[in-house]
This record gives sequence, structure tokens and C-alpha cells, in this order.
Amino acid sequence: MLKEYRTIKEVIGPLMLVEGVEGVKYNELVEIEQENGEIRQGKVLEVNRDKALVQLFEASRGLKISSARARFLGKSIELKVSLDILGRVFDGMGRAADNGPQIIAEKRVDVNGTPINPSARDYPDEFIQTGVSAIDGLNTLVRGQKLPVFSASGLPHANLAAQIARQAKVLGAENKFAVVFAAIGITYEEADFFVSDFKRTGAIERAVLFMNLASDPAIERISTPRMALSAAEYLAFDKGMHVLVIMTDITNYAEALREVSAARKEVPGRRGYPGYLYTDLASIYERAGKIRGKEGSITQIPILTMPEDDKTHPIPDLTGYITEGQIILSRDLYKKGFNPPIDVLPSLSRLKDKGIGANKTREDHADTMNQLFAAYARGKEAKELSAILGDAALTDVDKKYARFAEEFERLYIAQGFETNRSIAETLDLGWKLLSILPKTELKRIKDVYIEKYWKE
Repeated sequence: MLKEYRTIKEVIGPLMLVEGVEGVKYNELVEIEQENGEIRQGKVLEVNRDKALVQLFEASRGLKISSARARFLGKSIELKVSLDILGRVFDGMGRAADNGPQIIAEKRVDVNGTPINPSARDYPDEFIQTGVSAIDGLNTLVRGQKLPVFSASGLPHANLAAQIARQAKVLGAENKFAVVFAAIGITYEEADFFVSDFKRTGAIERAVLFMNLASDPAIERISTPRMALSAAEYLAFDKGMHVLVIMTDITNYAEALREVSAARKEVPGRRGYPGYLYTDLASIYERAGKIRGKEGSITQIPILTMPEDDKTHPIPDLTGYITEGQIILSRDLYKKGFNPPIDVLPSLSRLKDKGIGANKTREDHADTMNQLFAAYARGKEAKELSAILGDAALTDVDKKYARFAEEFERLYIAQGFETNRSIAETLDLGWKLLSILPKTELKRIKDVYIEKYWKE
């Protein structure tokens, strides 16, 4: 028998205090029923003796606490899952948002998940092809990895997210690949863009979409990524699928966390964010990975916009500590009209070496990747020197490096949002660009690969 309490004492913003409670647990779901039968939902944030602090999932406006009843349900937020979730669109709380039928649940899963035992984790070492050369060729995504995209206000990270969701696949396992897409605190126009793009390209057939709009309550944003990851864990570890989870925008999630923390009158940390921001983000990011003995896997691409383009801001800073690298978007490349504007030099995939090479991508991948990085870095230096001192200050070899840098940005990086390149096409394009340089400059590539792939 569920216990009801008429002891709601105070409501401040999204928070409500209920006194005289017994046996209430952290994260437990709560229903608040008004005199007219209207029901609002919340969850327990804190329990102190006989007092429970409840966080409402919607606005508290119009709530008459003198006659309202709080009912504690004895369970946390759950998501109904079955294979029927593929091809569906849900809101941030896991309710169907596409006018489709209700999901007949094979099981209900706690959205907070359960931590993966570190000793049970398998090392990520298999290549995921995104079809984007700047990622596949130079900052390779590996199955089970967490690889965030650091963007900035006004940059086309939404287009990049849609492109990766549309094109990504595990080579040789296309039938067992799924995408879980979580949009956190986005505008109605962005949500319409994502849903329309998934439907236009047919990618929705292998995808599950969770859409939390900016107009939805802030508290819903805290649940959205957990809903998405719970769906991903079911598909990966119960159904043996390779799941790519794309979450945009993590900054909106952190802002919601700060808003709730301020309402709770917690002592703020850096820039007003709660001191537990690191552990909270880790509880999301660490749900990616592979488990020994299980066929499926979860790979994450969280996307966040850096406030004021600042990489040292707490959100990108802490994300960088938890994840295995970052893809950084460049405002300068975007101004030049190069899309996707991925700045490859400061970008990094710490696991790229584990997912490339013979039987994974191609034998020459590692060598050409290192050579492209080195040549592009020297080419940019040559262009900067030319801008200061003029072309006369450059040697003939430096001029070739400068030309290489221009062609690299124009052909390799600026492939557009509709072009899907296989890894073989990406590697061949790399060789084509390296042919701009004298063969003697290819000091990072083994002679056997130069003989096999070099074309004058």
C-alpha cells in the first residue's frame, strides 16, 4: 500500500519539502495529486530524517500545497524498452512524442543504470566508420570509446551530429548497428531539423530519438541523457547491438544542473556550477564501453558548446578529463566556408591507434595519419610566415607545404555534410594530397607503403 502525505510544507521553484515521511529513498518517484485530480510528478532529491526534498518534473505554478497529497511510489524513474523503440521519437522523459502506439515493454529499466564493473570492461579496439574524413582518417572513433565534440555558439554542430548519426557504421556489422540520439534543451526548429533529417535519409529505422526542448522544464534535461543511455544499454547488452549514442547539447544539461543546485541553495563551485559536476558528468560518460562476454557495445559522442569559445570552461575542461579525446570545431574554418569545420591539429582521439591498421582499416593508416598531421602543421606555419614576410621568405619546399595546407583544408576537411566517404576513400585522398610534396619529405611513412600507394 502506497503511503500518502498531506504534509507538504514549502515549494520554492522546482523544489518541494514534504515532512513526516517514513521509509522514503533517494531518487524515489513521487506523485503530487491536487484536489481537482491533476497529478504532477517529481523525484526525491534528499532525505533528512523525516523530511524529503522533492524535485518536480514540471513547473510548480498553480500548485495548492494546503490540499495537495504527496504519494511516494517506491521506485525510481523507469523506461519501458523492447525492440519496438527503434524508429521511434520520445520526449525527454521517455514518453512517445511521434503519435505512434505505446511501447509494449519487454522490461522496465532504471534510468540511473548500474555501473560497469571495471574488471569486466573490454578494451575498445574496433574501428567505427563515420564517413567524415577528419574523424576517420586522423581522429579515429573506436567502438566503446567516449569522443566528445567541442563546438561553439553559431557553429554547425547540429549538422555534424546528424551526419554522423546518418552515416556511422561498424564495418561488417551493419545489421547490428543502432543510433540513440538525445537532444537536450534544443529549440523546436532544431528538433524539427533532426527528426526530418532522420526521416528523409531513412536513418530513423535504426535509431531511437529522445527530444528535450528548451521550453520543457529544466529538470527534464537531467533525465534525458539517462533515458537515452538506458535505451542504449538495453540494445547493446540485452540485444547484442553496437550502439552509437549522440548527445547534444551537454552544456544545456550542465546549466539545468546548476539551476537545480542553486534552487537547493548548495555551495557553488567554479562559475556557479555544483561541486559535483565532475562526478555527475562521469556518471553519464562512463556508461559507454564494452563488456567481456557480451557482443554489444556503447560508443558515445557527446556534443557541447563551449561558453565564450573557452576550452578552460568547467564543462569542456571536466569532459576532457573523463573522455578519451575531443573533436574541436573551428570558427576560422567555418568563416572560410569549410564544413564540417573540424580543426584537426588540437583535436585528439586517444584510442585511435587501437582501432586502425591491417584487418581494421588499412595497413598504411597509422603512417599516413602521422604524415598528414606533420605536413598540415608545417603548411600552416609556412602560410603564417608568408602572411608576415611575403612569399619571397619561403623556400620552394615551404611553398609546397603551404599549398598542401590549402588543398588539405579544401578537399580533406571541407567534404560537406552530405558526402559519405569510406575509409579507403579517405586514405586514398590522403595519398593524393601527399603527392603535392616531394617524395623525400615523407619521412613518417615506411618505404614499403610509399612503393605500394604513392602516385605521382
